Amino acid sequence: MTPTSVGMRCPECARDRTRVKTIRTLPATPVATQALIAVNVLVFLAETAAGAPLGGGGGGVVFRDGALYGPYIVHQHDYWRLLTAGFLHDGLLHIVINMLSLYFVGSALEPAIGRLNFLAVYFASLLAGSFGALLFQPDVPTLGASGAIFGIFGALIVVARNRGISIWQSGLGMVLLFNLIFSVSFRGISLGGHLGGLAGGLISGWLIVALAERRHMRIAAVAGCVAVAVVSVAAAIAVAGGTGLTPNGLGFTG
Repeated sequence: MTPTSVGMRCPECARDRTRVKTIRTLPATPVATQALIAVNVLVFLAETAAGAPLGGGGGGVVFRDGALYGPYIVHQHDYWRLLTAGFLHDGLLHIVINMLSLYFVGSALEPAIGRLNFLAVYFASLLAGSFGALLFQPDVPTLGASGAIFGIFGALIVVARNRGISIWQSGLGMVLLFNLIFSVSFRGISLGGHLGGLAGGLISGWLIVALAERRHMRIAAVAGCVAVAVVSVAAAIAVAGGTGLTPNGLGFTG
């Protein structure tokens, strides 16, 4: 056994320089979560000011130029839509539901893995959700933060399981099951976006668990999330396409 600052440990464990996190080193306030909510709200206000009705239905310059739409990505090279669609919402009810979900799930995950890791998971999941949406419905305009939120939820499940918390006893499994059933039960909901975001979050969460808490491996975890984002973008561009001339007047999913 080898004496260490945290007591006697076996030689193999003593060589494993796992980063110890205390209450002081963990972010007490979910600043990144709050910042993302603020950005979403500001974009929604801009969307509304540009002509989108509060009751939903699309419309306006911001929606037209920012919604995810395969034909525009392929023929006009509007690649920014893969990202901007995740900050647009279809009416007041849509953004209220998504921002409440982001607050509760983000407030649980961000303090557990840190702000940088949280943001890496969020954007990797958002882009993975864009890929999923295009894979399922490339010619239907899509928008909403729910793909990224599903990713945060997936990462939270991975982190909870790694720390010995049962997803069923904690209720996370039932919430996930309910949301998946909800996604397939109503029209106008992007099942592909939700599944893509969930897959991105599960992979990113696994990278955080496997790498981020080891000294000298934290950058590798973020780099892994960036790789998930890059692959998602490449795959989204590959499957984008479909028919249609303009997103104006078309139904869309969120």
